[in-house]
This record gives sequence, C-alpha cells and structure tokens, in this order.
Amino acid sequence: MISKKHLATIVFLFSLLFVNAQTTNIMVRAKAKDAKFIGTSIGGAKIMVLDAYSGEILDEGITSGSTGDTERIMKKDWGRGVDLSDDKTAGYMATLDIDEPKFITVKAYAPVNKKQAEVVSSTQLWVIPGKDITGDGVVLEIPGFVVDILSPQTHERIKASDKIWLEANIVMMCGCPVTKDGLWDANQYEVKAVITSSEGNSREVVLDQKDKPSTFSGETNLDKGLYEIMIYAYDPVTGNSGLDKTNIIVN
Repeated sequence: MISKKHLATIVFLFSLLFVNAQTTNIMVRAKAKDAKFIGTSIGGAKIMVLDAYSGEILDEGITSGSTGDTERIMKKDWGRGVDLSDDKTAGYMATLDIDEPKFITVKAYAPVNKKQAEVVSSTQLWVIPGKDITGDGVVLEIPGFVVDILSPQTHERIKASDKIWLEANIVMMCGCPVTKDGLWDANQYEVKAVITSSEGNSREVVLDQKDKPSTFSGETNLDKGLYEIMIYAYDPVTGNSGLDKTNIIVN
C-alpha cells in the first residue's frame, strides 16, 4: 500500500512533467459521409477546439486542401492503421499551448459556405501536453447533401399559363458530383420537389439528373397562388439527406 508521503511525491513528480506549457498539435478533418474530405473547393469546414468543461475556445480555423485521393478513399478496402489522407488532403492543424492534460471538445461546422446544408459534428477527447495527434488526426463525419435550388428563383412571378421549370444542383457534402452510374450514382438517390400552396395543399414532382452533372430537373404547372417549393435529396442506402426551399408567386 502506498503511503500518503509516497503518493504526494508521485503527484509532485508527475506535475513537474507539465510545469511549462507545451505546444501540442492536433490535425482535425471533416469527411463527408460516403464521400471525401471537405476542403477548399467547397469553402471548407469551420473547426473549433474548446475546453470541454469551461467552453473556452482554444483554437479555431477553416479546413483547407483537397478532397483527397478518390482511389484510396472510395475504392480500396481500408486496413487498420492505414491513413485515408495524404499531405494534400484538407484539414486544419489546431495548436494548443497546454501545461496539463486537457479534455477537449472538437466541432466541425460544414460546409461552412452553404448555410442551408451546414451541419455540426463533434467529439471529445483527452489531449496530453506535447503529444501531437497527426496523420488522419481527428476525423468528424458530415452526413447529408448540399442542395441548391436553381429554378425557380426566390419570389419569382410566373404566369399560370407557363410551365414551371424546377431545377436543383445536388452534390455530396464535400462537393463531389452526382451523376447517373457515377461513383455517387444519381440512380440510387430519391430527388423530389414538394410544392405546397398557401392553403396547405401539396404535390410532388420527381426530378431527374440528365445532361449536366449534379443538376436535377423537372417541370410542372400551377394554378394562381402563393407556393413554397422544397427540393430534397435522399439516399436510402446511407441515409444521407439534404434540402433547400424557395417561394414563388403564380399569377
């Protein structure tokens, strides 16, 4: 049994290990679910590193770099201990100056430039002074799709006698394209426009990806009135989903 005197000595010696603040680096990455890393091409992910107990922000920044090696990430079997990233893959290197082990919360807001699609993913872990976390580092998964309605435009006035063109751009959360029979296969996804009148009546229109990658379209007619248009994408295999909304006037 350790005496109180010996225990005090052990605690004192342990505290000497962390008497001075040490720079500790933590690589943080945001990875789209069923896709690649979120980087410069789509504006990056906002990364925040906080003290888990006090909420103090210890470091923050935006991921930058490429979406990563498609072959490595999407086509090869992942082995234990094998990094999915390389030196060009998007990430943010957080730097902490800590003098004792710290329990932290790491958050990713992504994609930061697409507010209608942005989600928050987070985790918690202990960080030891001077013990860097590099390689893939801390990887936060970002589920969903980025959906941007291209047509009709917000508050557009359309004649009741005209066809209403429905069009949306849909990409993975990393910006990776969606195409028929492609790596991210449009045939696998359900994409619909849900059109709701001011009286609460709704109808659905199926949208299809045709000539242009990631662009889904369809058309319909509407009677005079005020309408909300929601276009959503859903993957029944992974559960990824995303949507965008707009409003129009038919007169």
